[in-house]
Amino acid sequence: MAFVVTVDGQRWRDHQDAVAAAVLRAANAPVVPVIKGNGYGLGQSLLTAEAVRLGSDAVAVGTVFEVEEVARQGTHDIVVLEPYEPRDSVASDAWWGIGQALHAGRVIRTVASAEALLALADGTGSVRVLVEAQTSLHRFGMDEAELLGVLADARVREALERGRILIEGLSLHLPITQPADEVEPHGVNLGSPKTREVVRWAGLWQAETAVWSGHNAPEPRVWVSHLDDTELAAVTSSVPDVVVRLRSGTRLWLDRSCLHASGTVLAVHPVANGTHVGYRQRTGPKDGTLVVVSGGTSHGIGLSAPTPAATVRQRVVTAGTGALDAAGRALSPFRWQGKQRWFAEPPHQHVSMIWLPAGVVVPAVGDRLDADVRYTTSRFDAVVGLG
Repeated sequence: MAFVVTVDGQRWRDHQDAVAAAVLRAANAPVVPVIKGNGYGLGQSLLTAEAVRLGSDAVAVGTVFEVEEVARQGTHDIVVLEPYEPRDSVASDAWWGIGQALHAGRVIRTVASAEALLALADGTGSVRVLVEAQTSLHRFGMDEAELLGVLADARVREALERGRILIEGLSLHLPITQPADEVEPHGVNLGSPKTREVVRWAGLWQAETAVWSGHNAPEPRVWVSHLDDTELAAVTSSVPDVVVRLRSGTRLWLDRSCLHASGTVLAVHPVANGTHVGYRQRTGPKDGTLVVVSGGTSHGIGLSAPTPAATVRQRVVTAGTGALDAAGRALSPFRWQGKQRWFAEPPHQHVSMIWLPAGVVVPAVGDRLDADVRYTTSRFDAVVGLG
């Protein structure tokens, strides 16, 4: 009962190497692999091993609860992307546990508010942090006034001088599409809106860090996401005294031409017209075949997110899909003989039941059905092809 992803290992690793080389050329600094959530369907442990193979000096995870998995291999730094929030008691307990671990000195927490930075300043020990600016994403981060204000706070300055806080740079999390509200200054051409936004913040950070002195001064680094190579090179050339570190997850790991998800056929049942099947006792096509295939909700099958539809065509498709769902019909992600096949009913926890119409060659038990899946929400029983 296996739902698996098969990887063309050599091509996949060649792709990683190409991305890493392109980022190094554009930024004059190594890529920072992002290893978060379900490990992009491949698992955090496997991706950590690949980051070690790439020689990464730093990786990024989503939350404090993901640190332990990626700390077991290598000696890289580990950036936690979700901001540290002292009022989150459960996460704070996890942070306390990280502080007692042997790898505590490798962990860098993100701080996105003045309150969180001041809480760390009043603490004991020594913590490494990135301060996060509020970008056009408008999710987390401090605006310019808040950021400069908290860095000027006497408690923060004392904590920096005494080494209780080590600021490793400024973190910028950008939208995937170009910022709609980023206006190009008159007479200045810095390329895309994302480039302009990063250059603006990097210039502020450069000016701020230039006035500090001492071995614990904030580092002139900017950690960014969602820049292409052209944008990254433009930022690097515009602020040459700032080290730019690009975080990369989807681009680095998800070359779909190298990945192939599939489920195993577990049972095949010819069904006469009018026969009721499944938990919901639905009927299928006349003289069709019911196929049971591995892959269910526990693997991410049938799970969906709100549509990002932006065009009229995308909205029409979404409306049509919603109407079919309302009528009790839904396409599965499984393909057989080149066509996407219909669910017989909503997927179960570990398996799905799909219909094949009359006249279609029927698969045998043990055959594999291709599956078009979203890797960031998929959990596979096995990863095949990486020795």
